Amino acid sequence: MDRALYVAMTGASETQRQQAINNNNLANASTTGFRAELLASAAQAVQGPGLPTRVNAAAQSLGWDSRGGNIEQTGRNLDVAFGENAWLAVQAPDGSEAYTKAGDLQLDAGGQLRTASGLAVLGDGGPLSLPQSATTLIGGDGTISVQPLGSGTEALASVGRLRVVQATPDQLERGVDGLMRAKPGVTLDAASGKVVMSGALESSNVNLPETMVNMISLARQFELQTKLMKTTEDNAAAASTLTRMGN
Repeated sequence: MDRALYVAMTGASETQRQQAINNNNLANASTTGFRAELLASAAQAVQGPGLPTRVNAAAQSLGWDSRGGNIEQTGRNLDVAFGENAWLAVQAPDGSEAYTKAGDLQLDAGGQLRTASGLAVLGDGGPLSLPQSATTLIGGDGTISVQPLGSGTEALASVGRLRVVQATPDQLERGVDGLMRAKPGVTLDAASGKVVMSGALESSNVNLPETMVNMISLARQFELQTKLMKTTEDNAAAASTLTRMGN
């Protein structure tokens, strides 16, 4: 196989992969607390004999965009935003502990506190369940207080606390499910102080104009690579014709 054809093919394949990630970022531009995934292409030398000018394209993950989104006031008691390096602990679908900035919380029919995507929110002792109440308030340190039905505000009682951890971007890795997890060997401590803002949400950090431009650029790259494959095929056919004529 001609090396140029292989280079064009690998470039098109990696461009498709980048487009899928870019489209996922675009689709989550309005998802609360979403962190965009970063990906870039790098040139790798063709292994074996061949011209040194011919290289393969390979996608390399650059991790995730650690920039915060905008804090938007909602006034809803169960909406919470978190400090720069503070993350809410949730129970991932596989049962492990994971972390998110998605603070649009809600109570299910059984009184369990969950994220909007249905993940159980963790407290100091595991998944949080709240009793029926007239009002639920979340304090700056993550403490959850409820006002029992039929009583006044003087009867507010603490029923639990959100598990909020302190983690810098280099301590976390992004999973394919979009949730963050501690890197191997890293232990995350509980965040202290006022790290929770009640009645507010953090928006996605996806830069919408930049992502749209990137989508167009990737589409043009893919088109160019497919044209290169066709040109390589035409060159091979022409060379084959010349060889037969020479014989």
